[in-house]
Parts: sequence; structure tokens; C-alpha cells
Amino acid sequence: MAPRMMFDQELAELNSELVKMSGMVEKAISDSFEALNKKDFVLAKMVINGDRTVDEMERKIESRCLSLMLRQQPVARDLRHISTALKVVTDLERIGDHAADIAELTIRMSDNRSFVGVKHLPAMVDNVKAMLRDAIHAFIERDTQAAEQIELRDDIIDAYFDKVKNEVVELLQSDSSQSDMAVDLLMLAKYLERIGGHAGNVCEWTEFSDTGTLNSVPIL
Repeated sequence: MAPRMMFDQELAELNSELVKMSGMVEKAISDSFEALNKKDFVLAKMVINGDRTVDEMERKIESRCLSLMLRQQPVARDLRHISTALKVVTDLERIGDHAADIAELTIRMSDNRSFVGVKHLPAMVDNVKAMLRDAIHAFIERDTQAAEQIELRDDIIDAYFDKVKNEVVELLQSDSSQSDMAVDLLMLAKYLERIGGHAGNVCEWTEFSDTGTLNSVPIL
């Protein structure tokens, strides 16, 4: 097989692994909130335990990226795509951490169902998952224009965060004994906001892969 064909094949395998890892963390987000809604502590523990699989996937992709750079010695956009893939998997791993954090909160929140009154959380979850999915697709396709548009969705997620905060305030005003629940609900929303920030980072890496310039400092 010609060197370029071999490189393209390995690059396609790298992209496939990125999609797989993205799907894993997206499912972890879904499962963590399903566990919250159903008070399914078994599912919550599965999300927490599954974070180790996400970590293993991160290491596998990192190893592939380093192998590609050492053996194939790519240049220009190919080199930037591979090197930024190392950054993308870090963002995906942190998203997986946040999904596990949500699952841990689910277990801690026990049987209290006051979160039902916070009606904007489900929409926030849906927007975060869609943003993540589309951001990864834009990175793989090297679609800078799409990445720039997807990045703007972070403002929508921030707006949902503000709505959730207002709903939590209303919850406290109606029942001041729910202070612990209010803190947990704000943490849930904050984890989602951070996930949106990491999806925004992926968009930034897409732009860097194309242009060689980075406009902002990635979220930690």
C-alpha cells in the first residue's frame, strides 16, 4: 500500500475512534440524567464505572496520534489535525468526568424529587449533547465554517443555565428547606455548562487545525 494511502487509512481510523469516544461520553450524559429522572442508582453507578472505559479510550487515541506523528511524519494541516486530536480527546475525557459527576450527584440526591420543578434542565441536556455531536463531526470533516456556527450555541447553553438558576431561586422561595437540593441542582447545571464549554473547545481546535491560529484559551 502506498504511504499516502496507508496514512489516509490510519487517519480514518483515528477519526472513527474519536466518533466512538464522543458517542461514549454523549451516552454517559444521557444515562446520567436518565438515572436522575428515574432515581436509578444502578444506572448511575454504571456511568461512574464507565468513566474508566472513557479514560482507556483517551489513552488509546493518544497512542494512535503519537504513532501517526512519529511514523508518518505529517506536515501542515495533517499535522495540526493529529496534534489537535490530542486536545480534543482531553476535552472528551473531561466531559466524561462531568457525566460521572452528575451520576454521583444523582446518588447523593437520594429520593428528593424537587428537581422536577426545574423544567429547563432537559432542554439544556439536549442542547449540550447536540452541540457535542456536531462539534466532533465538524472537527472530523475539518469544517471550519460549521465549527464557527456551532461554537455560537454556547450562548444558548449559557441562557439555559441562567433559566435554571432562576428556577432554583423560585424553588428556594417556595420552600427554604430545599437549600441542599438547590446547591445540587446548580451543580448539575454547572456541569452541563462546562460540557458546553468543552464542546466549544472542540470547535476552537477545528479552527486551529485549519488556520493554525487559536482565538481563545480553552476551558479547563
